[in-house]
Amino acid sequence: MPRQTSRDLRNESRFEVLHALFALGPSTRQEIARHTGLSTATVATLVTQFLSEGVLRIATVEQNTVGRPYERLTIDPDRGRILGIDVAETYVDATVYDVLLQPLGQSQVPLDEHQNGQAYVVDGIVRAIDAAVANGGIRRDQIIGAGVSMPGQVRPDAGVSVFAPNWDWHDVTIEALLAERLGLPVYVDNPLKAVALSELWFGVGRTAKSMAVVNLGTGVGAGIVIDRALLRGEANNAGEWGHTLLQLDGRACRCGRRGCVEAYLGVCGLQATLAEIAPDHAALREAQQRGFVDAVADGLARNDEALVELARRTSHYLAASLGDLVNLLNISHITLTGWTTSALSAWLIPAVRLELPDHVLPGSLPDLTVEASQVPGNPVALGMAAFTLEQFLRTLGLASKASLPTTGRRLRA
Repeated sequence: MPRQTSRDLRNESRFEVLHALFALGPSTRQEIARHTGLSTATVATLVTQFLSEGVLRIATVEQNTVGRPYERLTIDPDRGRILGIDVAETYVDATVYDVLLQPLGQSQVPLDEHQNGQAYVVDGIVRAIDAAVANGGIRRDQIIGAGVSMPGQVRPDAGVSVFAPNWDWHDVTIEALLAERLGLPVYVDNPLKAVALSELWFGVGRTAKSMAVVNLGTGVGAGIVIDRALLRGEANNAGEWGHTLLQLDGRACRCGRRGCVEAYLGVCGLQATLAEIAPDHAALREAQQRGFVDAVADGLARNDEALVELARRTSHYLAASLGDLVNLLNISHITLTGWTTSALSAWLIPAVRLELPDHVLPGSLPDLTVEASQVPGNPVALGMAAFTLEQFLRTLGLASKASLPTTGRRLRA
């Protein structure tokens, strides 16, 4: 691993300060130093830079009973606007945020899951962005960057969609295609990394050191955080829990293997399970995946016998798969997210909690929590906006020679 430079360390310290202000709200320099573990000299230097770059502003000046007045600092929401885009096989969801990562405008456009052309997908992304910008009353010249989550394997360092199995994409230069259409800096990444970052900044990651954010939808996977570090792996492919083994020689998976978790917990897996239970069930006649999941949720609310059995089997598969994840990583928190979770969590999560003790080693059980994510809005879009904000801060003027004090925790996101 290459040795860190003073510029690397400065970037990490800058993000520590920023994250502290997201967590604490308007804060003094001393409060930021205590929260981050950075030295007061480092915080003072970074705050001066942030103020000069317009990223921070002075919220209030307060007077103690004795001593000098002190300033409370806050992130300036008007420094720019950021796009966060969640691209899935069935939709594009675009949100415009301010620098405080508060949503200003949003739009979602459907994608036909049976179409996979690059031009078709890029056009859907552009249409969703245009609508979100219009809905938020945003000028294009206010936008400082766009973060775009793409399904499948993504290399952010190269801006490439390496492999999207549902679309049969291989090595698509998606960042360059979008930058050309949008005329903006573009950052691409994988949705598992985005949901992990949003949970780290705005969810249980504010208090938990280690967690898995499990995404359930067309595909399934896990964004993993260990000791507050986002786990990426050598090629950014860490978290492909959906392509670990649930059943030896089991169902065919779209990745080419058999018996993967995704073949049982992805939407196609739920459809296959229902076909085993009730081959002629009306829900199986839904042409689109979203329509199928909505039909399952409606039927469960009516206590449909076949769908109750579907929920039972799916909870069993999910508990066993999550048990393996906990036993491997010894994480304390699992949060479930994704549109399948949104529709079915009321049935799945209580059953999973009851069954997990049968799959988790006793020593990992006492502190284990399983819950639906409480991150507001679309966590993938929010995570991509946070990544884009980090990229923007990296582009701001940093002197390349002067070194800052580097005492304190390392930010790893």
